[in-house]
Amino acid sequence: MSNTPRPTPAEIRAFRAENPKMRERDIAAQLGISEAALVAAEVGLTAVRIDGGANRFLERAEALGEVMVLTRNESAVHEKIGVFEKIETGKHASIVLGENVDLRIFPTRWAHGFAVTKTDGETVRRSLQFFDKAGNAVHKVHLRPASDLEAYEAIVADFRLDDQSQDFVEVVTEKVNDTGPVDVAALRAEWSAMTDTHQFFGMLRKLKIARQDAVRSVGEDFAWQVRADAVGDMMRSAAENDTPIMCFVGNDGCIQIHTGPVKNIQPMGPWLNVMDPTFHLHLRMDHIVECWVVRKPTADGHVTSLEAYDAKGEMIIQFFGPRKEGIAERPEWREILDGLPRPDSVAA
Repeated sequence: MSNTPRPTPAEIRAFRAENPKMRERDIAAQLGISEAALVAAEVGLTAVRIDGGANRFLERAEALGEVMVLTRNESAVHEKIGVFEKIETGKHASIVLGENVDLRIFPTRWAHGFAVTKTDGETVRRSLQFFDKAGNAVHKVHLRPASDLEAYEAIVADFRLDDQSQDFVEVVTEKVNDTGPVDVAALRAEWSAMTDTHQFFGMLRKLKIARQDAVRSVGEDFAWQVRADAVGDMMRSAAENDTPIMCFVGNDGCIQIHTGPVKNIQPMGPWLNVMDPTFHLHLRMDHIVECWVVRKPTADGHVTSLEAYDAKGEMIIQFFGPRKEGIAERPEWREILDGLPRPDSVAA
């Protein structure tokens, strides 16, 4: 956060009123506060503090009916329209496996919740917004015309907290970097022995290797670098060839997944946008510093992904080809990734 004096809730609201077209995330950054602090300044006006527990919300989410769910990080915004279904809750990980709402949720990261109501003329927009201890948004659920308003109002009433203050204090914890130098021989041995892609995270923890360091070090038979703008090439190829994709965008508290085709791809300034009926993606292409094609062994043959990293080495976005267990990866997906330009390629 900034070293300048922290604005009061009234000052936050005044700045917001003076900049009605500025995006909320940009307002928070300019004021040197978290996005949660920006929302908290509206408590008693357009916002209500609610219980931020992930699993408590998931137990009630299906009743909302059709909603738009949004998960984002610093560089990508992933929006899906659908319903919460096939929900399984756990202490450390919960999942939603709906046809359109497909989430991996990490409940220990969820800390604060708000119900937000905004009026624009005759249009009323309602949402449930969840944040971590540092005030970063982990997941948002926006109501749609087909949503069950009574279910929403019941959730807000039941989840409402006694504390309805407008102040918000961020609790920021530094990430502990417990990774070290890469033992390439050990990495290749563990990587080669994988039989399921879900073993990848355990391998990184066991070897104490950062994800980006692993893909940089394992060797070109398992990972090779492509141009930083390769995500756009991949999505255009998938759209032209009617090749379905899986698109993962996440933060520390939630990963949101789209499975299916992409069609309406629209660049706008630094953003690459997908504007399909039930799936919107907004990706800051200028934040992508490295892009890698990654191959992981499984019992059904290699599974190939495309991974984009930012300047801090954090993964912005990841793509796979859809497949079912027991079935090999689609050859058309592999062909798209095999054809992506390398960094030393000269654009035509």
